[in-house]
Amino acid sequence: MQTVVGPVAQRSRPVGRARSTTADTLGRIGLELFIQRGFDNVTVEDIAEAAGIGRRTFFRYFPSKNDLPWGDFDALLCSMHARLAAVPADIPVFDALREAVIDFNRFPAEEIPFLRQRMECLLKTPTLVAHSALRYRAWRQVVADFAAERLGVSGSSHLAMTLGQVCLGISLSAYEEWLEDERLDLAELIDQGFCDMRRVFAG
Repeated sequence: MQTVVGPVAQRSRPVGRARSTTADTLGRIGLELFIQRGFDNVTVEDIAEAAGIGRRTFFRYFPSKNDLPWGDFDALLCSMHARLAAVPADIPVFDALREAVIDFNRFPAEEIPFLRQRMECLLKTPTLVAHSALRYRAWRQVVADFAAERLGVSGSSHLAMTLGQVCLGISLSAYEEWLEDERLDLAELIDQGFCDMRRVFAG
């Protein structure tokens, strides 16, 4: 993945699907517009025009404008599911979830500035907060399904769903703290959150 793209105002491409267009490129262009103008002041047409594609092409990559800041979230969920499915049976559930959640939120150093911008947008834009609930639900379900299989309960059981909520809570708390202080390491914050929970619940 590349660094955040340059000023949108300097883009001048003919409308029509650009050969280099990808979901990642389109996401970066859209995010840049959100930062410049505010999420609610940017339309799908604005993003498509800045990317040099048609409106219909935009929807080949994202179902809606609200989905754009999430990038290819479904692919990340599939990777997390596969990672958990491959965990050896002798690894405790707590340790398996801790490592999987840290890995899910681990990014190359060059991606950190873009990640900060994306999470600022997702966590602090009122319009996106409600939409994010759908994404969070899907993320929690991946955790719940793994926990259910390992613990011999239903994926919709109180125990499995609670573990999903706990893991999400640790992640979101880490992100909020991380966004307030760029000196902090996100993976370390998540790891600390899991360690704190183990210590507290262990008495």
